[in-house]
Amino acid sequence: MKTKVGRYSVYIRPFSYWIDLIIINVLSIYLIPHDNQFWYVILISAAWILTAIYLGFYEIYRYTKSIAIANKTIKQAALFGLFCLILELFDSESNPPKRVVFYIVVALSLVFFVKVSIYYFLRKYRVWYGGNFRTVVLLGNEERINPLKHFFTENPDYGYNLTQVFLLKEANEESIKRCLSFVTEENIDEIYCSIADLSPEQIADIIDFADNNFKTLKFIPDEKQILSSNVKFEFYDYIPVMSLRNILQEEDFNKVIKRIFDLVFSCFIIITVLSWLLPIMAVLIKLESKGPLFFVQKRSGINSKNFNCYKFRSMELNDSADMKLSSKNDVRITKVGKFIRKTSIDELPQFFNVFLGEMSVVGPRPHMISVTDLYATKIDKFMVRHFVKPGITGLAQTKGYRGEVETDTDIINRVKYDIFYIENWSILLDIKIIFITIFHILRGDDKAY
Repeated sequence: MKTKVGRYSVYIRPFSYWIDLIIINVLSIYLIPHDNQFWYVILISAAWILTAIYLGFYEIYRYTKSIAIANKTIKQAALFGLFCLILELFDSESNPPKRVVFYIVVALSLVFFVKVSIYYFLRKYRVWYGGNFRTVVLLGNEERINPLKHFFTENPDYGYNLTQVFLLKEANEESIKRCLSFVTEENIDEIYCSIADLSPEQIADIIDFADNNFKTLKFIPDEKQILSSNVKFEFYDYIPVMSLRNILQEEDFNKVIKRIFDLVFSCFIIITVLSWLLPIMAVLIKLESKGPLFFVQKRSGINSKNFNCYKFRSMELNDSADMKLSSKNDVRITKVGKFIRKTSIDELPQFFNVFLGEMSVVGPRPHMISVTDLYATKIDKFMVRHFVKPGITGLAQTKGYRGEVETDTDIINRVKYDIFYIENWSILLDIKIIFITIFHILRGDDKAY
């Protein structure tokens, strides 16, 4: 097996954005200069980004064909070019249309060249150095999985390292167990299953395993199957592969909208509330007990990455803060702490986490590391919550599942509502959750929000 190299895919898309914006803006300065060049740069940059999000211009994956990249570039050029031409109509000293068209052709040709160069560089990099790859296993009948097996072995430039094949014949249960054990032991990234070779119960078990162990699961469909319209299809060469969990917040447009909302909302709270509340809380907290203003604790974030979560300190300094969950009449809680916990003021510093991009205003509540480790193996689908950024408030909290964990039922219901939120997210749902949260805080509810 190849030595697994750290992935850098997460940086490729932002890097592409910056390169393309530099190209279109630098060329605009030299080819179509304007008196108010600064504002022109702002406008065309905004138009470029919005057009790219709408057309999915940067949704390029390791299995995307070069012809698809060319098609996206043509569409991007058409819409962006139309915007540039319209923009010239409002300029008293506008550039001739021919000059604008020349700028569009040159800029988009250069963008396309850079995009394709990165695309092919990554393919060669995977072959030459074995980097930027994902380890995968195949599970199913030999006849059905052979096309994908051939694709993985014959196309190393796509970055899939086929580690093991598990054939399903008569002893299906044994093969499935060996496959899932292998995935855990070897830390495999993705599982590909022939869905026609599995019973509904086996499919459910494999889905549960993938959710609980934070693995990507994809199915190879059968031609005769009737598939749900919600199923997400991808094509590896001409081989259809489907994914049953579609995370809406992973789509580029949704990701940008949610991030803008988080930035605006967090900046508003930091400027209008925390700017004057911080010194007041510093005095009140430090007058009652020694210690820092903030309680900083490692918590589990998106993709199970740990981050420092900020809260106003509500307890006396103690050695069990990172291991022992607080309870209703916890003796560690100070008098000020009781008040700020009841009013949820202690959570407000997490808007700094939102501003830094570690959290979102709305999302599954983050747990401390020991709690995540405890429930990851104990509660079914607990790790699905980590597919998105954690939130200051969430759907589960508006349904009454917040604060002290009294029974496993509390965690089970949190997970249920968190998964519903992840699979049905919309910006309107976020706004609704925020209003419900504020309403319950103002009403003084101890449990519900």
